[in-house]
Amino acid sequence: MCPAHRDEGEISGVGRAVAVLKEFRGGARSLGVSALARRTGLPKATVHRLLNEMARVGLLERVGTDYRPGLLLFELGQLAPSSRTLHTAARPHMAVLHEATGHNVGLAVLQDRDVVYVEILRGRMAPRLPQRTGGRWPAHASCSGKAMLAHAPAALLDDVLAGPLPALTPQTIVDPTELRRELDRIRRTGTAFDRQESFPTVTGVASPLLDGDGTVVGALSMSGLAGRINLSRLDAAVRTTALAISRDIAEAELIVRPVLRRA
Repeated sequence: MCPAHRDEGEISGVGRAVAVLKEFRGGARSLGVSALARRTGLPKATVHRLLNEMARVGLLERVGTDYRPGLLLFELGQLAPSSRTLHTAARPHMAVLHEATGHNVGLAVLQDRDVVYVEILRGRMAPRLPQRTGGRWPAHASCSGKAMLAHAPAALLDDVLAGPLPALTPQTIVDPTELRRELDRIRRTGTAFDRQESFPTVTGVASPLLDGDGTVVGALSMSGLAGRINLSRLDAAVRTTALAISRDIAEAELIVRPVLRRA
């Protein structure tokens, strides 16, 4: 459904540029002026002007008559301190888990009502899933999302539980009361399961990643074909690995914080 046409005066120049950039989160390799104007509700002339300017400074690249994210966006993303610390701490542990199990191993963060995948290591024995690095997925329908929602601020959790909670499969938890009970259980055990809630043939397990203050900053997950992955056996491996990553995140923060205070 196309958004209602917006009053251009109600949105700042930065806001209009961000609105355009957000439309690339859906996975499109490139988008044109007409498509972006339709999706954002901004005037076509405004979108054309924004695209030219963002291409000029390197935020976007021109591909024929379309545009795609530019190298500058990637470079800026790598500079985000929380993402860099999380990825640096998680990557070695993920590689060990991936090599030992042969299953998909994922690293995700929570953004609004969705999870965003920071890293995905594809397993040699695992199903090929549509999730991709930088892609989004409904938090309530994934083990990573539920692992983070269980530790999310009350305001965000209430917003998610208020719905909508779309059913991706017949197993997706769409009842707010049932989902709240599930999140309470996850908070107690430290492990979240995807029991064919995202895809009919896939199951998974995830644990939250915490910083030195005990704040959830991400989730580590493992997934595989239903019937071929033993969740009851692998949940301990995921939970233990998540604890090791959380410890490394806390240690990295102890090094970084004094430097930031001196800066």
